[in-house]
Amino acid sequence: MSPATPAIAIAPRDPLPPPPLPDATARWAIFLDVDGTLLDFADDPLAVQPDAPLLALLHALRQVLDGALALVSGRELADLDRLFASSHWAAAGLHGLQLRHADGSCRHFTVAAAAQAHIRDVARTLAARFDGVQVEDKHAAVALHCRRAPAQLPALHEAAIALMAQLPGYELQPGNLVLELKPSGMDKGRAVLELLRRAPFAGRRPVYLGDDLTDEHAFASVNARHGLSVRIGAREPSLAAFTLAGPVAAEAWLTRVLDALTHGASTHVRIPEGDPPEGDPARQP
Repeated sequence: MSPATPAIAIAPRDPLPPPPLPDATARWAIFLDVDGTLLDFADDPLAVQPDAPLLALLHALRQVLDGALALVSGRELADLDRLFASSHWAAAGLHGLQLRHADGSCRHFTVAAAAQAHIRDVARTLAARFDGVQVEDKHAAVALHCRRAPAQLPALHEAAIALMAQLPGYELQPGNLVLELKPSGMDKGRAVLELLRRAPFAGRRPVYLGDDLTDEHAFASVNARHGLSVRIGAREPSLAAFTLAGPVAAEAWLTRVLDALTHGASTHVRIPEGDPPEGDPARQP
């Protein structure tokens, strides 16, 4: 087993265009990362909260897509349900270690309590060597956050790589100022493909929005299915084919998607800097 998530080869490219809009007959399946995509990052991941307009938008999108909308996150499913009132949605938590299909059936990677306790102790011991590093216990996985101490990330990363040789069955997943120790064998790309095999996602064109290194596996899966891979932010390099400036731009674009699917015409919301002017992107199903 490799001590870290396998790297994806990414070649630098020209600046990415904004994503197109669908026409009213498009059969899209939308997959959404959460932190950095729908919500801005915060020092404490438990402190963030979506506002009412975003919640209303996501619930309306899911309805018009006949349920083919899923959250794909490093958060646990229970945390996603708390934030988005989404307990009946298809969703992937912990980068796919937890997965719920649209019919309510669930699949979990089971981690024994003793293994959870061990990885938690290892993570806390490692974090104690670096001032400002926070430990987030996700039960099956543990995250080490450097948002309060970003300068610590390179040394923490090096120490974590050395540590992984002593943790069979686990892999290191880097992210935006975070490192996760998680059971190996699952990533967001595999989770998206698993969801695409069953209704209401099967046969639809996948559209994935994500901002982080953890989303690159999903971009690869979506690209292989001739879908739309949309990077949120300016992180380079990326396998994504399109880009939006940040969570505000992502919400504005999703609002236009909802309007296009409902009425066949783009909405007249103000588009944040970094998005195209009204009517610029070519529509495509």
